[in-house]
Amino acid sequence: MFSKFKPTWMLEAIYQLTPEQLAKYNIRAVLTDLDNTLIAWNNPDGTKELLHWIDTMKEAGIPVVVVSNNKAERVERAISHLELDYVARALKPLAKGMNEAANKLGLPKKEIIMVGDQLMTDIRASNGAGIRSILVRPIVASDAWNTKPNRAMEKVVMKTLKRKHSDMEWRSDLG
Repeated sequence: MFSKFKPTWMLEAIYQLTPEQLAKYNIRAVLTDLDNTLIAWNNPDGTKELLHWIDTMKEAGIPVVVVSNNKAERVERAISHLELDYVARALKPLAKGMNEAANKLGLPKKEIIMVGDQLMTDIRASNGAGIRSILVRPIVASDAWNTKPNRAMEKVVMKTLKRKHSDMEWRSDLG
């Protein structure tokens, strides 16, 4: 019943994802959630670690596309300095935003990965679209008010998934 929420991998943070790991799995593009995945929801400027990670992806020729449920104005304000493409109003957990991003990239879905911090939206949407996924820990422990109900339900889903899938554990790489 909860298999639609199961991530392909679980990493501590998006910044641990490297071009070498992506190449190993024939992944040529990264979709990412915005708040608490790429940046802290309450700190849109990001960190030096974020800037380094994005530079590393750009140097490797790996496009990064933000897929967010936020309005375009919010996403643009948060990532304009990062020079990343984005899909706003993605309607996650529906697959709409994932499909839109895949179409923008012009790549087969098997060559795309989605990274997000929420099972109920990010992972569910990527599974619905047929895109592999990486669940990461939220960057900060606090959430925006509209995310808190998802976190409560996520605890129940995660507990059930971990009981059924012994491979579901936090890692520092995709290995």
